Amino acid sequence: MGVGEFCRFGILTASDRASSGEYEDLSGPAIEGFLEEALTSPWEVERVIVPDEEHEIASSLIDMVDNKCCSVVVTTGGTGPSPRDVTPEATASVCDKMLPGFAEKMRSVSLNYVPTAILSRQVAGIRGESLIINLPGSPKSIREILDAVFSAVPYCVDLIGGPYITTDSHVIESFRPAHARRE
Repeated sequence: MGVGEFCRFGILTASDRASSGEYEDLSGPAIEGFLEEALTSPWEVERVIVPDEEHEIASSLIDMVDNKCCSVVVTTGGTGPSPRDVTPEATASVCDKMLPGFAEKMRSVSLNYVPTAILSRQVAGIRGESLIINLPGSPKSIREILDAVFSAVPYCVDLIGGPYITTDSHVIESFRPAHARRE
């Protein structure tokens, strides 16, 4: 894909209460707000809210990647140690390759803010030509983590055959090796 082609982002919120309407999803909109602020290349978003059920999360991820052609899917929620937290398992079940560097960085960032970050089990991986990243459910944590890891997302998407993503350097400075940059 070339410069100027849009990138479709998927945002999946895993939450029993938000999916039942018991409370308003704040995490999905926090991710979308970050994208609005950070991206300068054309993009659009697909959003879904599902209960904390592994099969529903997995099938929604497959749908977002395989049918809705999302090049990046960001999940929120379901990454802790409780029995209902199954987003990492669902993600791993649909990915062809896992990217442990994202998980390591996300936890290390969160540890700067809360000691309970060691309980987080978020993962990242690749399905086909799409990157899937798990984030926690807290809007504050979402922003802290995206500020730390998103600089690697555009180049990762390049490497797996997705569209060329550009960012506002005042918000996030995307990193690409000199040979991979397009003007």
